[in-house]
Amino acid sequence: MKIHFIGIGGIGVSALARYYLKRGHKISGSDLVSSEITNALKKMGAKIYIGHHKISNLKSQILNLPELVIYSPAVSPNNSEIVAAKKLKIKTQSYPEALGELTKKHFTIAVAGSHGKSTVAAMIGILLTKAGLDPTVIVGTKVKEFNDSNCRVGKSKYLVMEADEHFASFLNYWPKIIVLITIEKDHLDYFKNLNNILRAFKKFVSHLPKEGVLVANKDDKNIQKIQNPKSKIQNYSLKQPEAKKLRKILKVPGEFNVSNALATLAVARILKIPDKVSFKALSEYKGSWRRFDISSAELRGTRRRTTRKITIINDYGHHPTQIKVTLQAAREKFPKKKIWCVFQPHQYQRTYYLWNDFVKVLKEAPIDKIIITDIYSVAGREKKEIKERVNSKKLVKAVNKEKVIYIPKKKIVDYLKKNLEGGEVIIIMGAGDIYNLSSKLK
Repeated sequence: MKIHFIGIGGIGVSALARYYLKRGHKISGSDLVSSEITNALKKMGAKIYIGHHKISNLKSQILNLPELVIYSPAVSPNNSEIVAAKKLKIKTQSYPEALGELTKKHFTIAVAGSHGKSTVAAMIGILLTKAGLDPTVIVGTKVKEFNDSNCRVGKSKYLVMEADEHFASFLNYWPKIIVLITIEKDHLDYFKNLNNILRAFKKFVSHLPKEGVLVANKDDKNIQKIQNPKSKIQNYSLKQPEAKKLRKILKVPGEFNVSNALATLAVARILKIPDKVSFKALSEYKGSWRRFDISSAELRGTRRRTTRKITIINDYGHHPTQIKVTLQAAREKFPKKKIWCVFQPHQYQRTYYLWNDFVKVLKEAPIDKIIITDIYSVAGREKKEIKERVNSKKLVKAVNKEKVIYIPKKKIVDYLKKNLEGGEVIIIMGAGDIYNLSSKLK
């Protein structure tokens, strides 16, 4: 089959494109900018277009039309390629709709929640692989154990995937097991309030069949509000005895990762995987791309002639709670080192709706210095009136701490080279393009 993806550079959409590539389908796709994700897909054999160009991206000749067009939920319905596809009577599906069809064909394990979906989906996928269950895994990050891919195509009935709540996308999915790890206020541009978020999660849980199981975080008060007593529920908690063992064996730091591992262990037990296999797999988990991803660099020059070694942590955190637990984990892992954070807020609307939470977390951060750069604007999701109300300079002023400063992105590398002494830990944090700073420092 010939399939064209609009927004193919997205971390979720690209995983589905990889799935179809590995299944032998002919894949093309477009995105606004090129990236390491689009370059990797190109190497795999996908035809990649940069920019959206109506019919020209859909066909190189009239007989070469795709049979299916899949588009990212972030893409506007007025996108020129979507409009062209409909005029040409080509079947079109959103990414959640296309993924939803796969969930009906597999024994699907869907990981849902405000934070931690990628890590838990990766942990479950790796554990099932090492247990010999040969799952297909579609995840929103690159996984080291899958050769730095966000997709693993297996031959068994099992599909492990993330179930994203934004735009209520997860209501397209029909899993046999739902892993529910956290529920918090987020995506308020769509949901407006916590009650609407809870209603959406409750509806998603109702998609479980009679024999289905909800794996639920007992430590999360909002998850407890939506549980249906008629459902089969397997709770997990940091208070259970296995948490102590996991703290000793996990390579990835933080209590949130202990909780993530407990969720994974609960799924393994439902599938009758022996604990011995599970604990070994979890102890070997190396972490995922931009999830407390640790590397090192050597800084040379400006004004300093000596080479200074620093530790870099790349992290996707963009919600106040994610920032809080990640910075706390960094302090616990490096108790005696100076820790700096370069934070790129993600989306004006998130910054606006969660303003007070951001201010509180940044003010109380247990680290030595925080550099805040300009907000990463998400195309098609920002409102002009909100963009005029918030910016990073105002955020720094609201935090009102000497250790928190504003620097434009293009000036950050020079600032770090001039001011780091060597030995510091630098956390590069955000869901936008700030991760590119890592390669510039290296």
